Amino acid sequence: MAVLHRTPGSTTAAATEPDAGTAPGPALRRSAGLGLLLAAVATVVWSGSFVTSRGLHDSVPPVQAAFWRWIVALLAVAPFAVRATWRQRAVLREHLGFVALAALLGVTVYNTLVNQAGLDTPAGTMGMIMAASPVVMAVHERLGGRRLGARRVVGMLVACAGVLLLVSEGSLALGLSAGAFWMIAAALCFGSYSTLLRRKPAGIGGPAFLFSTFVLGALMLAPVYGVSLAVQGGFEARPGTVGPLLYVGVFSSAVAFFAWNKAVSLIGAARAGVVYYLQPVCVALLSYAVLGEETGWLQALCAALILGGVVLGATAGPAGPRKAR
Repeated sequence: MAVLHRTPGSTTAAATEPDAGTAPGPALRRSAGLGLLLAAVATVVWSGSFVTSRGLHDSVPPVQAAFWRWIVALLAVAPFAVRATWRQRAVLREHLGFVALAALLGVTVYNTLVNQAGLDTPAGTMGMIMAASPVVMAVHERLGGRRLGARRVVGMLVACAGVLLLVSEGSLALGLSAGAFWMIAAALCFGSYSTLLRRKPAGIGGPAFLFSTFVLGALMLAPVYGVSLAVQGGFEARPGTVGPLLYVGVFSSAVAFFAWNKAVSLIGAARAGVVYYLQPVCVALLSYAVLGEETGWLQALCAALILGGVVLGATAGPAGPRKAR
């Protein structure tokens, strides 16, 4: 049966996954199913943001695209979150360091790195590299004492093999561009952000946390945005620039971040991360349909590996926390 525990250093009390070998009850199965669904929704929506980042590479400077993304996201979330944020202001002030770190990793740095990578990296490659972030999530959770389970580890390795095969284009040599290294840094940030979500204080609700991180993330970006304006100038506001910014602001930020944060709270970062391996497949399909980026037999083979790993890892029973000796 599920047990209550507190993560070290956190005020969050949450129902953990059952110990290995214990059959989960109907409520836990429904919770896990909802978590997997929300993780998939966020993954599919985020796939579109890689395509938009690539599509804006020659019209909107990376920092400016990131800044306006979060301004749009703030306006989208505000009607649903301002009151809750005000009611929880004392708890937010008490845990300001935690919220600021989450904002820095998940809002300020992560998306800016993705936009920077989009300057010279195909959207499909960006999605493939980002699929490495679940490895970071799994490592964090393992270091935190959570056993991942054999099937989940095997699923992660199979999906990761598909990602590596895609990035290497079937060879042992990885010819990575500068943008690919930006994406590797983005994957590290996102993986760390996702793991951090499990330590969210119990007194901070989802909407208040989302709104607070968006506000702090935009404030951290503001000085760099000013420098970008002074050095690079602004961008032309037209349908080809405003439309993608509205998409990433409303859907890739407000909707997807809420869905992902809730998914991680239900099933953990490692299990949600397995679903995240679907992203390179979604990005490849979207980049082909929208940007005309080609795909071939190698991509299809790797997609099969990724999907197989996702099914194996996501359907594995939860392993639960490591038992004390």
